[in-house]
Amino acid sequence: LVEKTTKKIKHISWKKQKQLDIHQALNSDPVDIETLRKAAVSEGGLLTDDVRRKVWPKLLSVNVFDLENHKDFNQVLLDVRRSMRRFPRGIDERAVLQEQLIDIILDVLRRNPQLHYYQGYHDIVVTFLLVVGERVAIAMVEKLSNHHLRLDFMDPTMDSTKHILNYLMPLLEQVDSELHDFMLRAEVGTIFALSWLITWYGHVLSDFRHVLRLYDFFLASHPLMAVYFAAVIVLHREREVKSSECDMASVHHLLSQIPQDLPYEQLIARAQSLFTCHPPAELAHSAALITISTFQAFQMSTQQQRPDSVLRREVVNRHDARLSRGAPPSRAAHQLVKAAVWGLSATLGVAALAVAQTAMDWAPDFLLQLF
Repeated sequence: LVEKTTKKIKHISWKKQKQLDIHQALNSDPVDIETLRKAAVSEGGLLTDDVRRKVWPKLLSVNVFDLENHKDFNQVLLDVRRSMRRFPRGIDERAVLQEQLIDIILDVLRRNPQLHYYQGYHDIVVTFLLVVGERVAIAMVEKLSNHHLRLDFMDPTMDSTKHILNYLMPLLEQVDSELHDFMLRAEVGTIFALSWLITWYGHVLSDFRHVLRLYDFFLASHPLMAVYFAAVIVLHREREVKSSECDMASVHHLLSQIPQDLPYEQLIARAQSLFTCHPPAELAHSAALITISTFQAFQMSTQQQRPDSVLRREVVNRHDARLSRGAPPSRAAHQLVKAAVWGLSATLGVAALAVAQTAMDWAPDFLLQLF
């Protein structure tokens, strides 16, 4: 019994000593990478997942704080935190998924500096995360962002998005000129469909099965198919639209609320037919306004890493410095948007406020370009 107790004490003290060595190595400046490598290779490895989360990035010379320095980090974080309803129930699982969602978005943006984040992008990314997992989602989102979404929404300005929206009214005119003319008289515009398109309907549909069905459709179709689907939704509701008051506020309020019991298969078939009969090229005029040494070099690069305590402090210092210089640019931009909304509502009345509010919620840059 004494012998077993002695062995147990030695085992516990060995683990504690190893954890202490790892802790000291992590907090050395520069980080003691050789001690970390030995700890990872030796018996027991890094012992716990908590330790691995700290050591693994150092072994690969990954600065986990670089993500927070991305220009879109704050906006991505805000958007992801607002996307709670898109995640399954269960606080622990949801928290993990949110972290994965942030990582996917920032990873794709860092590797593709030509892409520009927009509010609503996270609603598309989370769908892939929930279906295929983080690893495959990164590859799929990167490909999608450089093709479908880049053509429409990920340019430096919102010009492409305005161009895409311009296809909606010509489509309605081709099928139902009476409905088209009614909407023109109401001066409702196309802002009601903005959140549909920039999230691929992910944010506006409550049943995830319907979102998945649409993603099947959109992934197999032309990048503009989401606009054709918007058109068939409006056409499907033409009686409701024509029965409403012919004014901006009434029509906008009606159309901005998508019914959750739509006949999706019928609408998909109709959108496909509409695309075949009136391809984008036909509408374009109306819408135009639309090795070993390498590994050795890598090993050398790991030698001068700063400990997380220093990196974290640097992030905090940069944040404090930004605050000392005044309000963050994003906040200033938001104030400018509020001023734009106030000006619009003062000029056109309460009816415009609902439209402007939709634009402010989904694409403040887009709204600013209207003035």
